[in-house]
Amino acid sequence: MFDLINGLPVHPLVVHAVVVLLPLATLGTIALVVRPAWRRPYGPLLLAITAVATVLIPVATSSGEALEKHVGDPGEHAELGDQLIWFALPMLVLLAALVWLDRRTPPGTDTASRVPQTGALKAVAVLALVAALATSVQVYRVGDSGARAAWGDQVASK
Repeated sequence: MFDLINGLPVHPLVVHAVVVLLPLATLGTIALVVRPAWRRPYGPLLLAITAVATVLIPVATSSGEALEKHVGDPGEHAELGDQLIWFALPMLVLLAALVWLDRRTPPGTDTASRVPQTGALKAVAVLALVAALATSVQVYRVGDSGARAAWGDQVASK
């Protein structure tokens, strides 16, 4: 199913979407943690971007497995790619919780009624930050290993 489109492998096409959207999602998550005022206007858009990137990860791994049948085993890249979903999913869930908790309290609510939510909001924000940083590192590892698998022999031999 995720093998070829017009004779071209699907994997590089889908991977480029993940490589653009997932780092954008991690940077956006970090921005929403650092700048709480951006959560209401940009939170839903960032949540949609993160969801699309997360949904595309299994498509990228499936298409990578199909490509593997044509070009051979990419080694470590396949293992790292399979692990990426386990970094993106927690980030997606934590981002959704951050946006939801932030929207749960109407603007202008007095501080006394926000105290319990503020603690939960801060905890979720810290966890979302950690998940975004971990996802960024994993995206780099997957991309680096993929570039080495695809181009390492050709560039190193010149």
